[in-house]
Amino acid sequence: MTRPTPETLAHSVRRARNAAEAPGDADHTRAAATPAVRPAPAQVSGAGSLVRSLEALGVDVAFGIPGGAILPAYDPLYDSTVRHILVRHEQGAGHAATGYAQATGRVGVCIATSGPGATNLVTPIADAYMDSVPLVAITGQVARPAIGTDAFQEADIQGITLPITKHNFLVQNPGEIPRVLAEAFHLASTGRPGPVLVDIPKDVLQAPTTFAWPPTLDLPGYRPTLHPHGKQIREAARLMGSARRPVLYVGGGVLKAGATEGLRRLAELTGIPVVTTLMALGAFPDSHRQHLGMPGMHGTVAAVYGLQKADLIVALGARFDDRVTGKLDSFAPDATVVHADIDPAEIGKNRHADVPIVGDARHVIDELLAAVTAEQAAGHGTGLADWWAQLDDLRERYPLGYEEPADGTLSPQYVIKRLGEIAGPDAIYVAGVGQHQMWASQFISYEKPQTWLNSGGLGTMGYAVPAAMGAKVGKPDTVVWAIDGDGCFQMTNQELATCALEGIPVKIAVINNGNLGMVRQWQTLFYGERYSNTDLGTHKHRIPDFVKLAEALGCIGLRCETAEDVDRTIEAAMSINDAPVVIDFVVGKDAMVWPMVAAGTSNDEIMFARGVRPAFDEDEI
Repeated sequence: MTRPTPETLAHSVRRARNAAEAPGDADHTRAAATPAVRPAPAQVSGAGSLVRSLEALGVDVAFGIPGGAILPAYDPLYDSTVRHILVRHEQGAGHAATGYAQATGRVGVCIATSGPGATNLVTPIADAYMDSVPLVAITGQVARPAIGTDAFQEADIQGITLPITKHNFLVQNPGEIPRVLAEAFHLASTGRPGPVLVDIPKDVLQAPTTFAWPPTLDLPGYRPTLHPHGKQIREAARLMGSARRPVLYVGGGVLKAGATEGLRRLAELTGIPVVTTLMALGAFPDSHRQHLGMPGMHGTVAAVYGLQKADLIVALGARFDDRVTGKLDSFAPDATVVHADIDPAEIGKNRHADVPIVGDARHVIDELLAAVTAEQAAGHGTGLADWWAQLDDLRERYPLGYEEPADGTLSPQYVIKRLGEIAGPDAIYVAGVGQHQMWASQFISYEKPQTWLNSGGLGTMGYAVPAAMGAKVGKPDTVVWAIDGDGCFQMTNQELATCALEGIPVKIAVINNGNLGMVRQWQTLFYGERYSNTDLGTHKHRIPDFVKLAEALGCIGLRCETAEDVDRTIEAAMSINDAPVVIDFVVGKDAMVWPMVAAGTSNDEIMFARGVRPAFDEDEI
């Protein structure tokens, strides 16, 4: 990738400020990933063995920062085919690796040194664990004789991350490095994906060893169940044929399994309505007639009530998260539950499963298609016309929408809606956490898989900018927009310097309402409008000035404060493909996310807007 010169940046600034009409051609292409190879045995250091293992595993990029304990690994990395992207904070490395993995489906790699370098990876590791992202984190450790002595920059990162990794390793022998790396990648990417940590002491990296590939994996007992049990599939198909109010409850596991085409065929074959969780947006087209939208705390009325009043829920790669179920003991009281997941620990964890199915979502859906087809051929099935009439009535009466701010300020929902319409369904959208995340999930239409990236389970502020960076590295020919809040943006925006220097032209829309918006919304609704410590000063004092900050970090900075300027500003950003762009959208502070199910309450208590409870005739159901 070429890197923008100061002259290129200046030219881009001029083009942006003139709102150029013709979009520039993308001039960055990613080198093809290094294919897996079988190199001859060689005498190397442990560090050399590490880098050669990464090359043999086909790693094309790693995000990291060097430091004392990991420094031996950076010397052979200097000559490696693996591209190393020097981030500005280890948290940025972890989220960038996550964004890369979510956008490409490949394993993301991040590297840090011992002590604070490793502990700065804890948040992105926990984030990847909650959202089942294939990630391998490689950390340096103090030399083996110093472990346990409270040596300089020592931290027990293996112990610290034990609850938030799928597995982790402390390498004790340089000869183990190829096997451990191969096992780490295998564990991260198979079964239910997740993060794996590999901690390597400095003296192990420096010690001589023989590198040989491929290694023999030693993972006794690790055999994820991919194919479901036939009897359970047949029972699920029977229930799907006899239910009068069924719903397909689709989670992120369907995306992880690459099962979106099968899901569409299954939905169309059965006519069953579909809801997709926050982590599954794009798994089923938003525009599809059978899509009810997102369920949960800020889901559509039709999706929330569809689940709540269902007599059958077929959960595919979903985990009955509290943000979906609301008060658990009142969730879908009349529903029989078919729960399919590759992780047996999820089945029955939160909601009893009447038909538990352990298996990969792609295989589960493929076998359900065959079983449902057989049921239909035998004449088994019930009509869903009454169910659809009720759901369609809800969709018509309670569509997603918003009110324009009474004070004339710019509506954040309008900004995000126009951004989605202008950038289109082929772009990748990456969100931080909070109001802007929910509006991005509601007002952008997701038609394709792997076009929506966000921190769903952990809710990590600071996720968006580095994750967008990683996504753009993985998909350099795709437009990548980060939709961030002014609070989230200030946590990791230093990675824009990385983007500028490394030639990674991401686009950032900062939804600047001057506050920690979601916290302020809760203070408005539940704390008597006592706004304790939520005013960030980005409105009143313009501290920081996001346009100047963007320019200081080597990016193009734009500002938009009126609805009339929204399209022109977005189109100006879309025309720039040789530098990162940041738009400061100055929006009203009082906009709220609706619908809403308050935390800890039943989904039956969903509010369509402030003070507006949906009118729903229980007798109709």
